[in-house]
Amino acid sequence: MGLGSTAKKLQTVADMAEKLYAKVNEVREQVEAVRGSVESTETRVESLERELAEQRALVEALADAEGIDVDAVTDAVDLEEATVDTDAESESDTTDTSSASDAA
Repeated sequence: MGLGSTAKKLQTVADMAEKLYAKVNEVREQVEAVRGSVESTETRVESLERELAEQRALVEALADAEGIDVDAVTDAVDLEEATVDTDAESESDTTDTSSASDAA
């Protein structure tokens, strides 16, 4: 009886090992796919950053030629975005409060 149960236990362990091996290979393939995707994305981002820098240089050169203060324009845009963000947060706070009072 000892030999039969040992063989059965070994077979169970072998089956579990095969399943684990298959799962490890599956995870390895997924990691390789993600790695490829990340590398591809990194390449595209670098390309976009280069293009953006080139475009920014061109826009700044055109603005300088037209006598436009680029820093003043970007500061005004930053200030406007900050105001919009603050307004959006205030609206969501108001909506959350009114929903909570409606539920009560």
